[in-house]
Amino acid sequence: MSSKGDATCIGLQQVSKVFQQGTQTIRAVDQVSLEVTAGEFLAITGASGSGKSTLLHLIAGLETPTSGGVAITGAALSEMNDAQLSNMRLRTIGFVFQFFHLLPTLTAQENTALPLLLAGHSPQQAAERAAQLLDWVHLSMRCASRPSELSGGEMQRVALARALANDPPILLADEPTGNLDSHSGSLVLELLYRSCKGMGKTLLLATHDRTVVERADRIVELQDGAVVSISSAVR
Repeated sequence: MSSKGDATCIGLQQVSKVFQQGTQTIRAVDQVSLEVTAGEFLAITGASGSGKSTLLHLIAGLETPTSGGVAITGAALSEMNDAQLSNMRLRTIGFVFQFFHLLPTLTAQENTALPLLLAGHSPQQAAERAAQLLDWVHLSMRCASRPSELSGGEMQRVALARALANDPPILLADEPTGNLDSHSGSLVLELLYRSCKGMGKTLLLATHDRTVVERADRIVELQDGAVVSISSAVR
């Protein structure tokens, strides 16, 4: 665990997200209550369509709950305006997506530096920090490469470097190894693990990968949007 103690970093209280699809009501997330401790590695599991991605999007403020509340480091998302939510996502939460979401016209270094520029750092500071992070994810030789010149595993490592750019206390990762071969996936997982246990980040990782589950502190299993079990990993 992090040296930050047992402070609750993420809190969800009876959170639901309901979509209407024609005459059908879909409960993507159903009455989820959860507390995540600072520095914890939480794996979120469940079949496709169980609500894993929607839950992460609600925590990140990318979607609004139909009911219930989400709090990040003690601040209720429902009380934030759009500018405050954007600032929270920029500085407090790093998000690693399954499909990378890198800007195709920017180099690896430029993609990594972008959040730093948005946070007000000078171009030189942003470039230097980006280079350091790319070295940390073993991509120092690929700083000038654009996404089309990178493998899937390399793109995901750039995405992780970008997520860490502003040193956020929380990392959310949505199936980050889902599109990668086993070797690339293992490397990305190891880097995510180090970001949590080495840097003290709180890590929530949605996954089907049993290797991920085995390394987590706790496992939350979703089914039809609802939590069906919360358990400690067996090592």
